[in-house]
Amino acid sequence: MSRLMVRSQQPEAIPTSPLPTRLSKLLAMPLLYKVLLANSLVILLGATLGTYLATLLKDTNSLVVLVSFILLGLIVSVVINYALLKFALSPLTRLRETMEQVQAGDMTPKAPVTGFDPDADSLAQTFNTMLAAIDDLSKTRAIQILHAQEQERKRIARELHDETSQVLTSLLISLAMLEESLTSDTGRSRIADTRALAHQTLRAVRNLSIDLRPSALDDLGLLPALRWYIKEYQQKCAIEVDFSATGLKERLPAEMETAIYRIIQESLTNTAKHAHARKARVTLVECDAVITVSVADDGAGFDAPAVLRTPWQDRGLGLGGMMERASLLNGSIDIDSKPHHGTTINVRIPVSRAPRLDEPVSPLHPESHVIGL
Repeated sequence: MSRLMVRSQQPEAIPTSPLPTRLSKLLAMPLLYKVLLANSLVILLGATLGTYLATLLKDTNSLVVLVSFILLGLIVSVVINYALLKFALSPLTRLRETMEQVQAGDMTPKAPVTGFDPDADSLAQTFNTMLAAIDDLSKTRAIQILHAQEQERKRIARELHDETSQVLTSLLISLAMLEESLTSDTGRSRIADTRALAHQTLRAVRNLSIDLRPSALDDLGLLPALRWYIKEYQQKCAIEVDFSATGLKERLPAEMETAIYRIIQESLTNTAKHAHARKARVTLVECDAVITVSVADDGAGFDAPAVLRTPWQDRGLGLGGMMERASLLNGSIDIDSKPHHGTTINVRIPVSRAPRLDEPVSPLHPESHVIGL
């Protein structure tokens, strides 16, 4: 495939006057020197004109004119100093506004570097460096927290599966043996009810273990784990879900699989709890090294712009966690929802695959998989 390349033609160099260069150097002076130079010029001009005026005025009204000239010079000096300081301190004013935005929780703005004052520019660059360091530190800490959470989920899920489930299974076997040894119909009936309760508890423990950390996600990969989860979700919530995945030929990095699984899980949980939907659609596409995830439902919807304007800790619906997981992978999330018009969540995450030498790879087919149709 041929590429159309356009090269811009460089214009010929035009000789420039040294005046703009000198003016830019003058504006780039430190604030102290600007104020000192401006006041020196005002004092020099005032002294020269005052001396000249004093030699010309010899009558009685000369004193009034001289005083008026002094007052006028004072006013001119104040105006010049005010204008100069207002102009020179404008980078600090914008830096203060940026700090106020950061203090309010918005870490995206950067302090402007104007080139008018080296001290202000140095302060702005230091502030921007500090913001970048804080952002990197926050991302690193968030990644460590999420990793620790997933590890703790995995540990608890393993203990529930290996210990609690085994104890309940042994209890079921003991109850079955006890039921066979009884001859009383009343006793057998009570044992049967106890067995049913123990079996229900065992199923709840296993479901809780899988919800905490599905073993299929670690052993088989994202698609088998999602297919199993959606199958169980449809049975539990009575919501029809269409699931399709295209373009995924290899396993994704572990942290990306976990993030996508949790985002889809949280989206479908919100659909079941808040949307009162009858149908949902989950699509997963990999194209041009980008994973695109879409979760849509035909539920009640909500006022997405109003919710997104609220602080992240007050948003609810799990939106803050979903956005954080996407941003930690340099991804983006878009929420389109209106009252009575359903909700669509679109997530885009760039793919950066690395060798997975310590994890088994399951064969995934690129064709679409549909569940619930």
